[in-house]
Amino acid sequence: MITQIKGKLLEKNPTNIIIDCNGVGYFINISLNTFSQIPDNENVTILTHLQIKEDAHSLYGFYSKAERDIFRLLISVSGIGTSTARTMLSSLTPKQIREGIAAEDVGLIQSVKGIGLKTAQRVIIELKDKVIKIYDFDEVIPLQSNTNKDEALSALDVLGFSKKQSERIVDKVIAAQPDCSVETIIKQALKNL
Repeated sequence: MITQIKGKLLEKNPTNIIIDCNGVGYFINISLNTFSQIPDNENVTILTHLQIKEDAHSLYGFYSKAERDIFRLLISVSGIGTSTARTMLSSLTPKQIREGIAAEDVGLIQSVKGIGLKTAQRVIIELKDKVIKIYDFDEVIPLQSNTNKDEALSALDVLGFSKKQSERIVDKVIAAQPDCSVETIIKQALKNL
């Protein structure tokens, strides 16, 4: 298995890089997280994961061991392929993913494009014990879910507002009035959207 490639950086794009290693150009798929960390120097060392399928051999590259470890944990979950794992690592840092899984933060995992509620729950169920054991988390207290916030965000989503924008406004409303009802949150949010 190819575990790392060291060579001259020929091309750098947000989704892939090409490294020349002794005259052979390796096409390596990367996340935005890795893209932002790779220096524009000529010589680079990239940790890799080789995915072999019947129709393709694909290399996935990582700037840090932590990111590669999380990638490998994610693809061990049924329903999470290499593309989804790469999307997760483009949206969240490895640390955010680890902490989200350990704290059972379904909303955080679900915030990644293409991850639904059931997939987010499956990721947490299948990986929580491994993450806590590998990364030596102490007692993890699940984040308290604000059901009023969740219901308000769901309603705003149905009304066609973007999730990120809605979440930002709803957080401001809740910060100003922590004990307000779902209706109040929605009304206040609609005034600001």
